[in-house]
Amino acid sequence: MRKLLPIMPLLLGLATSGCASTQTGDKLKNAFESGVAAYDAGDYPKAYKIWSTIDDDDLAAMRNVAMMRRQGLGTAKDPKGAEDMYMRAAEAGLPTAQADLADMLIRGEAGPPDPKHALPLLEAAAAANHPLAQYELAQFYEVGQEVPQNMTVARNLYAAAASHGMKEAPARLDQLGPATAPAAPAPTAAPAEPVTAH
Repeated sequence: MRKLLPIMPLLLGLATSGCASTQTGDKLKNAFESGVAAYDAGDYPKAYKIWSTIDDDDLAAMRNVAMMRRQGLGTAKDPKGAEDMYMRAAEAGLPTAQADLADMLIRGEAGPPDPKHALPLLEAAAAANHPLAQYELAQFYEVGQEVPQNMTVARNLYAAAASHGMKEAPARLDQLGPATAPAAPAPTAAPAEPVTAH
């Protein structure tokens, strides 16, 4: 089961709705944190209900609602609904949503596998140091899927994923063996906005 990432609520506000948020920052933060408490206590229906009430105003809540729909926690399993919700949060720039949506697309959880559409999401989330995105993007470079095969870039991405806690990455690096050429930097994208933990 994917671990819930407690993230500081991010307001969509005027940028996405065209009008002022209906809730204040403190109310959103308190509601989000009560959802975290319910989730941590295993009360998934309560967590889902809380986050569903603020998901239009809070990117982290939107991502968590998507995660719960994907896994069927506190609500019916709904891969298509999860994908749609992840897409909204990913388009707003949330790296965890970008990585989760890319993972769904690669696995074909809501339709046929779609690595082509997963690639830009992986690139954005990997640039924001998301370990799953770095690991999955490394796999693309290792085999030449949707990108030219480049073992140096793959090794660099696996190393980055390992440094950010991806447990499978060191083993994959060991299997690849040492690099035979000087290391090239991993592809970069524009830096993502920082996400502050609670």
